[in-house]
Amino acid sequence: MKKKLIALAAAGALAAPVVASAQGTNVTLFGRAQAEYSLVDFASQPSQGALQDNSRSSRWGLQVTEDLGNGLKANARLEFGLNTGSGSATTPREQWVGLSHSHWGDVRFGRLQSPFKDFAGGMTIDPFAYTTLQANGAGGTMTGSANGMGSGANTFVNSAIRYDSASIEGFTFSGILMPGDANSLNPLQNGSIISGLLPGGLGSNGNTGGRNGEFDGQAAAKYHADFMGMGLDIFGGYSRDNASGLQKSMGLRSEEIWRVGASWAWENFKLSGQYEDVNNALGAATCSTAASLTANPLDSGLVSGQCNSAMNWGGDGNLWFASAQYRWGNTTLVAQGGMTKAHAGGVNNAQARKADSFTVGAIHNLSKRTSVFGGYQHVYVTNPNAAAINDLATAPGATVNYTAPGYAPPGANRSTFTIGLRHNF
Repeated sequence: MKKKLIALAAAGALAAPVVASAQGTNVTLFGRAQAEYSLVDFASQPSQGALQDNSRSSRWGLQVTEDLGNGLKANARLEFGLNTGSGSATTPREQWVGLSHSHWGDVRFGRLQSPFKDFAGGMTIDPFAYTTLQANGAGGTMTGSANGMGSGANTFVNSAIRYDSASIEGFTFSGILMPGDANSLNPLQNGSIISGLLPGGLGSNGNTGGRNGEFDGQAAAKYHADFMGMGLDIFGGYSRDNASGLQKSMGLRSEEIWRVGASWAWENFKLSGQYEDVNNALGAATCSTAASLTANPLDSGLVSGQCNSAMNWGGDGNLWFASAQYRWGNTTLVAQGGMTKAHAGGVNNAQARKADSFTVGAIHNLSKRTSVFGGYQHVYVTNPNAAAINDLATAPGATVNYTAPGYAPPGANRSTFTIGLRHNF
């Protein structure tokens, strides 16, 4: 009995500082643990299988809220990414502080997700987001920009301000701004030295524009309506990534992306789609490490490093995505696909490239928090470039040994089989 009392007293003493510091504040621990076995098969290359979480779905964090009265709240979020396959646990995700009110919405300051990722389309309409079957990056039907402005997995915008409005008659608005000069920010963000010199900072996980990129921003709006048992969401947005001084010296101009899309749901059916038009690609000519399913695209040399959503640097292009879902009990059946077209041109006068993909699979909920998923994805790549811009095993212009073991040749079609387990807490 004495041992139990001593143990309880010790636990209480250790917990006391935590409870005291949290008085008046609601602190919630949240997170996700995921692992999947994936088999990636490139044309003319041996299949490679791995038990991993390279899409960076796993994470943990703290959500903090304090009621300030009169409907005003103070909020904060500190979140870190994990990789259950390699054991890494140091990747920064969202880290911000802000204020919110039920009448005017919320404003946040810090390292944030972009509206193209979590507000208007993007990962909000991709049921396989944060898996090897995701639509961005290697999937090739959504922008997976390494600069955080697209819907790429594990990409965030550093040094940013974001505002999300309250809903007014079904309409909501979201905008993000990276104000002022980025001189004091490191554009590499854990990328290689080579990657930091490339447009958008290939291999980075945050900064937009690189050094001297001023006032990059994004704005999006959506409308939701329910009628006759159906739900309809219509959304659109605009993104601007201003070219830095270095990028301008290379002949690049500021990137502009327009997005439009919709989702329609009726009983157990749901249809979603979006279209993106890219002009003067900077970040859209890159891909996040998690979207390309590699540790670091340029440094790793892994055969799985392929970014089929990338545009030609400084060039134009477009992407479209379509998804159909049917809920059957606790199981959701998914069929989706789309196309990425990188138009010819850009600073390196690259030829046109195209990637078409389709994905089929299922997600089964074992409970409200735990699910298993699996499926198949195939990407058809048409890439006449000698040094493939979307095969991330090497930097453009470098000498490439295409016969080296494990190297995916330019334009290699890609097949992916996967099965995984996810738990949210």
